[in-house]
Amino acid sequence: MTFTHDLEQITRANASGRPPVVFVHGLWLLPGSWDRWAALFADAGYAPVLLGWPDDPDSVDEAQAHPQVFAGKSVGQIADHLADLVGRLERAPALVGHSFGGLLVQILAGRGLSRSTVAISPAPFRGVLPLPFAALRSSAPVLGNPANLHRAVPLTYDQFRYAFANAVTEDEAHELYTAYCVPGAGKPIFQAATANINPWTEAKVDTGNPGRGPLLVITTDHDHTVPPAIAQAGYTKQARNPGVTEIVAVPGRGHSLTIDAGWRQVADTALAFLRRSL
Repeated sequence: MTFTHDLEQITRANASGRPPVVFVHGLWLLPGSWDRWAALFADAGYAPVLLGWPDDPDSVDEAQAHPQVFAGKSVGQIADHLADLVGRLERAPALVGHSFGGLLVQILAGRGLSRSTVAISPAPFRGVLPLPFAALRSSAPVLGNPANLHRAVPLTYDQFRYAFANAVTEDEAHELYTAYCVPGAGKPIFQAATANINPWTEAKVDTGNPGRGPLLVITTDHDHTVPPAIAQAGYTKQARNPGVTEIVAVPGRGHSLTIDAGWRQVADTALAFLRRSL
């Protein structure tokens, strides 16, 4: 159903005459995690399109009931799926992605498919070298078992609390876990972890493409999953591109910055950049 829903969104965006903005989620989330962002961007005059990964369920309940649909998905497979959908838009869109979605939108921008891109706490790609302890601990639920390469891996509440919701209250962390957290494909984590030793990795970005378009990286100081050292290193690689490349730090936030109570500050930062760069 999600693929059909994606095509319906694309049809509406094409018919609207408004500039499209495509939102791409990361691991352990679904497209619905962008619902509030979509309403904000629609009010601002854009046509929001919330794209799913291949075989994404329609709801958190469905994802919990059928976790196997996430298993085996690779970075390259997901990127190609998204590229096919983005190519159906009549106007090149802006792209906004969080976590592995932040990596994916950079891959698409490197293919020349974006007018402007915002990567929020983006997962690392080949050439990004820092590997802080917090990032290793956050990925341990996947990397701790090699068999997870081909599995869908759920997070316990305590794992979600550390990796995503460390900068919010206990009550809000429980609310976010129940409302948003779904099993995630293990393969992208392994691909990101080995990107610098695998010359054929799919976790790579063409940072030099002059057709990449403007790019904003948003990072935050309390993020355990993508600590600021990782985001900064990715920005440094991207800054060699001839296009506009910026980085903004939103203080006091964790990896849940796109879904928690402070989401609006991050969304407004992204919206302001797109207004300047589109």
